Amino acid sequence: MTNPLEPRKRRGPIAARLLAVDAWLDSSLYEIGFKARQFWEAATIFFRRFRVTGWRRGTIELLSEGFTLGAGGIVVMLALAMPAFQETAGDWRAQGDFAVTFLDRYGNEIGQRGIIQRDSVPVDEMPDQVIKAVLATEDRRFFDHHGIDVLGLSRAIFENVRANSVVQGGSSITQQLAKNLFLTNERTLERKIKEAFLSLWLEANLSKKEILQLYLDRAYMGGGTFGIEAAADFYFGKSVKDLNLAEAAMLAGLFKAPTKYAPHINLPAARARANVVLSNLVDAGFMSEGQVLQARLHPAEIVDRGEQKSPDYYLDWAFDEVKKIAKPGQHSLVAHTTFDANIQKAAEESMEFHLRQFGKEYNVTEGAMVVIETNGAVRAIVGGRDYGASQFNRATRALRQTGSSFKPYVYATAMEHGFTPNSVVSGGPISWGGWSPHNYNGGSAGNVTLMTAIAKSINTVPVRLAKDYLGIKPIKAMAEAMGVESPLESHKTMVLGTSGMTVMDQATGYSVFAQNGFVGTRHGISQLVTRTGEVVYDFAKDAPPPRRVLSEQALKYMNTMLAAVPVMGTARRAALPNIVSAGKTGTTQAYRDAWYVGFTGNYTAAVWMGNDDFSPTRNMTGGSLPAMVWQRLMAYAHQNIDLKPIPGLEHPFVDEEVAAKAVEAEKKNAEKAAADAAAERPPVLSSQTTQALRDMTRLFQSAPVLQPPATPETLSAL
Repeated sequence: MTNPLEPRKRRGPIAARLLAVDAWLDSSLYEIGFKARQFWEAATIFFRRFRVTGWRRGTIELLSEGFTLGAGGIVVMLALAMPAFQETAGDWRAQGDFAVTFLDRYGNEIGQRGIIQRDSVPVDEMPDQVIKAVLATEDRRFFDHHGIDVLGLSRAIFENVRANSVVQGGSSITQQLAKNLFLTNERTLERKIKEAFLSLWLEANLSKKEILQLYLDRAYMGGGTFGIEAAADFYFGKSVKDLNLAEAAMLAGLFKAPTKYAPHINLPAARARANVVLSNLVDAGFMSEGQVLQARLHPAEIVDRGEQKSPDYYLDWAFDEVKKIAKPGQHSLVAHTTFDANIQKAAEESMEFHLRQFGKEYNVTEGAMVVIETNGAVRAIVGGRDYGASQFNRATRALRQTGSSFKPYVYATAMEHGFTPNSVVSGGPISWGGWSPHNYNGGSAGNVTLMTAIAKSINTVPVRLAKDYLGIKPIKAMAEAMGVESPLESHKTMVLGTSGMTVMDQATGYSVFAQNGFVGTRHGISQLVTRTGEVVYDFAKDAPPPRRVLSEQALKYMNTMLAAVPVMGTARRAALPNIVSAGKTGTTQAYRDAWYVGFTGNYTAAVWMGNDDFSPTRNMTGGSLPAMVWQRLMAYAHQNIDLKPIPGLEHPFVDEEVAAKAVEAEKKNAEKAAADAAAERPPVLSSQTTQALRDMTRLFQSAPVLQPPATPETLSAL
């Protein structure tokens, strides 16, 4: 027991310091808490002076919520702005330093591309009437807004609602420039958001004069011309500096729809549009009615350029090809292309004919097409209905889901892995990692041959091939080896065409079937020469040699199967009169995209149809409108030429007897497959039920024969 009277033992110096620190912490924390409580109480008493009630309190609450939502809105706006500002990366101010003149396959000039800086006329040197005509028509408040004209947009919305149609546009010149410099013409919400942010960005980085200069130099003006100086030379044979008011009004009218109002195509429409521009000048207060009267009475006369349309979508693609193959220091060039004006015209006519006839019925507004000859020469490109309305090339830049038109890549991989057209695979229901694809008609196909599966476009068969036999990687590798440059997703749904591909990719891939299994021959530039005649590129000599990607046996199997699609499959509307053709239809989910890609021994053509905003069509399949567009084009393209057989098939002509036998043979194969499936069908009764049925059978067999009861008639007969 410790004696309390004894003195305690003194603690060491370390313990004393620790006790001091502990005491300091305790006191400091107490003081901080005490001071905080004092401050909070004082602050509460102070702010009680500002406490409001009634309607004032409601106002304060609304302002508070507004600030909160505003802060959140700023964060959202910043997130939306980031993708737009990424478009400004790189030297976007630089103009193309190439000047290329393009010739068709026969040596005729078809257009030019490339903007030379010296061709640009400064805004200060342009006539006053040119600037006023453009501003009065395109953006009257150009010098008053900061990229987005809210008043002009509101006025346009009001006028469009009142007219129940689009009669006025609300985009400012800055917005149009942002679209021309950085964006495409796709009608999507994402594009409009980017356009708004980029307009503000341009206003912050450029002066009004610089924005107007770029707009006048970069806008498409019809006839294959870009920029107002090039348009003045093309239509009037003079510089923009020398334009009179009537000519300035005609050029200003082209910005809205350069193809529709191009004077060398439709002079009456161009003059009517110029008259509208003159009225705009008066309405805007830029000129009086007396000043424009002379221009109304004496409309502009143009230089006769003929009615030959410029193949602008083809030229845009060919210009990109030139920039890929041109050597450093070579900027002024002449390109000999593989373009065929007759096939181009037929392709455009077929697309426009069917869109006019059936566009409303199917709720489809756009289409694209690429035609490649068997030697790899790209003969025609349709990038859309109207280049003046949209310079976005849907044939070479739009990534659209391919649907069942992707299946030939799956079947080609299967043929290389030992399958044949007569191989039988189950077309019944299948699940793959939670994914359960269905056939178009919703039913089960049972056991079918691969010939039937591809002709009838059965979905479950290629999925089963990929899941149980092939895998995704070999299929992706096959598509890429066949010339597909679009990024393909390594996902199981890829086998049914969920990856986006371009029309050019589809035409390139299918052309392998027409080119005996070889890839690497597709080209649009056959020769590139300088202005002095020096050859700097020759496809025949400088292009890498083609390489085989499909064996002869696999190619024969594939072409045999694909040739059955127009005969007894989903593409009967694509069948050519007395000519053997092959191909595959494609339809995506909700009918957003419809494809037909087909070939003969002479040509391969890919057709896509849909809407720019990805809205669904009205039940349009690849076997309907796209197949009809393809058929009309190909029927023309094969007139008066030497028909070539499809590789692996004996002749290019349809033999009705052979076709009938093929259909009959396919029916027999289907019946045989169904019989095999029935024979191999597993038992569905339990062992107890089966045994009971067998016992009942034996009882019936051993039971005595029952005699009919005796009647007076039978007794009398005895």
